[in-house]
Amino acid sequence: MGDWSALGRLLDKVQAYSTAGGKIWLSVLFIFRILVLGTAVESAWGDEQSAFKCNTQQPGCENVCYDKSFPISHVRFWVLQIIFVSTPTLLYLAHVFYLNRKEQRLTSKEEILKAVQNDGGDVDIPLKKIEMKKEKYGIQEHGKVKMKGALLRTYIVSIFFKSLFEVGFLVIQWYIYGFSLSAVYTCERDPCPHRVDCFLSRPTEKTVFIIFMLVVSLVSLLLNIIELFYVLFKRIKDRVKGQRMPPTLFPGGTLYCILLTASLNLCFCFCFVEGCLDIKTRFNN
Repeated sequence: MGDWSALGRLLDKVQAYSTAGGKIWLSVLFIFRILVLGTAVESAWGDEQSAFKCNTQQPGCENVCYDKSFPISHVRFWVLQIIFVSTPTLLYLAHVFYLNRKEQRLTSKEEILKAVQNDGGDVDIPLKKIEMKKEKYGIQEHGKVKMKGALLRTYIVSIFFKSLFEVGFLVIQWYIYGFSLSAVYTCERDPCPHRVDCFLSRPTEKTVFIIFMLVVSLVSLLLNIIELFYVLFKRIKDRVKGQRMPPTLFPGGTLYCILLTASLNLCFCFCFVEGCLDIKTRFNN
């Protein structure tokens, strides 16, 4: 199996822009999938075809029976699974890199405009536009990209497709060869002269690894579902909080307008009553 270091370095960069659930998912991917697959699982399946023996001497019979019993090797299947479930995360990382590049360009332009402003130039409007763009892209003052807007939508889509790939590969694995291995496989296929029995090496050990990888896949799927609900709930909560307009004590606020109107009405009523009393006093005199 190839070197996983390149994929590991890329996925490691995602942790800085992931939620707590995303970091746990990456840890599960590194430790319980990539590490186990590269150390223990690959050695267990190292002799899967050479140790697959059938009770016949017919040339080619063992090859066609092995191909019928195992259309794809478990190890290669799990490698494909890891690549597919990691691809949405890598696409999210590409979006982060794009926003970082945007941040560098905007910061460079902002520094130039501030230099012009220090020389007495009127650049308030361009600086305001840059600030609005940073707010739109979710770029904070220290240059870190905040998960909001389009980046948050990309993150949600990546979680959805990771979950979809997990379910898809579990269904495909169950459809091809289930979640356990038998010690004996019966084969009846050309060029075998008759119905033959084929024997698999270490079926119990391989079944243990299959169940282990199944449990890890289910745990990863559960983490994706929990994180998806958490991110969606947070997004809805932030949107509702942003639409809510609390009253303020500053000009233009609702409470200020109410208090100002009440004060003016009270003053008007007071002046009106005072004027009526003054007229009544003069009339009596």
